[in-house]
Amino acid sequence: MRKPLILFGILATLWSCDTGGKAEVKTEKINPTTYWGENPWPEIRKKRINQLLPEALKNAGVDAWLVICRENYNDPIATHVGGENASGTAAFLFYTDQTGFHSLVFSPEGEATALDDLNIHEKVERIPRGESAVAKAVDFIKKSGFAKIAINSSESNAMADGLTHSQYLDLSDLMGKDVSKLISSDELVYEWLSIKLPEEVEILKKAAQLAADFQVEAYKIIEPGKTTDAEVAKFLKSKMAEYGVTDAWHPDQNPNVNSGPDRGHSHATNKVIMPGDVIQTDFGVKLYGIWVSDIQRFAYVLKDGETEAPSDIQKYWENSKAGSRIALAAMKPGVKGEDVDRAQRDLMDANGSLYVPWSTGHPVGYVAHDVGPNLGGARIPTPRPAAQKLLKKGMTFAFDGFHCWKQADGTEKTISVEEMAVVTDTGAEYLIAPQEDLILVGKK
Repeated sequence: MRKPLILFGILATLWSCDTGGKAEVKTEKINPTTYWGENPWPEIRKKRINQLLPEALKNAGVDAWLVICRENYNDPIATHVGGENASGTAAFLFYTDQTGFHSLVFSPEGEATALDDLNIHEKVERIPRGESAVAKAVDFIKKSGFAKIAINSSESNAMADGLTHSQYLDLSDLMGKDVSKLISSDELVYEWLSIKLPEEVEILKKAAQLAADFQVEAYKIIEPGKTTDAEVAKFLKSKMAEYGVTDAWHPDQNPNVNSGPDRGHSHATNKVIMPGDVIQTDFGVKLYGIWVSDIQRFAYVLKDGETEAPSDIQKYWENSKAGSRIALAAMKPGVKGEDVDRAQRDLMDANGSLYVPWSTGHPVGYVAHDVGPNLGGARIPTPRPAAQKLLKKGMTFAFDGFHCWKQADGTEKTISVEEMAVVTDTGAEYLIAPQEDLILVGKK
């Protein structure tokens, strides 16, 4: 059983936003005795299957969805359907018929009892040793007369591409003349995973607040002329260990602390942080092994005699903030991801920003770059298909407010203050209070 994690001094932030992106923030201290408690994923997963998956099947025009799970090299969707502990090959079938939505698992006998105890699925059918769970599932599919059966084979969505070549060959052979009924689960997985339940949004708020608070604390340890980017990153790693959270993406690049020119997605180097530097930290944490945050906080290192950032740096900061606010205001149900990007790009052009190659934002939730609409493409000839997708209530995003300029040495530097937001009925709301002011390193 996982040991509860104690929260010391983390701020809980509540706010509301109008569609213009103005945040009204109320902050309260969480009691130090508060703890994460037991992992809520089992109950949330069950709710996601029974409440969100039927609608996803309908929206994707699919009669049934077959997921094949197995030991060691499992399907990436396994945790979402309850197949993460598969030993022998198991077949998970989700379908709708005239009586409603159903979930049926064909499981090897050795794992069937444990799977049934989880009470996730309507029925777990035991498959005796030596018999094929997939063959049993195909028999059921054929008898049911489903017209479209989604399988996890996709060219564009990694979460919908878990079926191996050998599994596909086996499945095709079993389907015989009905093999033409198999279609990609791409659209189905997109429809299902892109929407987060309200209780998931609450967890994402906690993950975002931790990432933001840790970064603010990390900037306080900097000694200009001595501390390196890597040492700030090491401090953030120690905070993760202290609070029992893990990396939101690959550990080598989380966190990315960069006080030099733009490096994009990168690792923190041994560059010494100097007066006059603008510091970017791109950082995220994972809670309960499921939900992740992706937050960036920016700081300026004061030079001798300075009490605030120079006027040009302050202007770039304000432009970046304005980009974040206008992007948030553009996030509404029914809007294309490309249109959110365009709203910010137009402002960047008006403010004299150099071109920034990165998208304004991306879905975030189960991974840092999650399934859902891409908030990009407004300045490229052929935007990716995900940028043409429509935003829906319950989608969660990490997105940047951009301003890029050329430094005296000819290199480029971008302020890309990154926040997280959820789409609501009428617009979007920040998950936590956005960064309002540049953090000043070295201020007495």
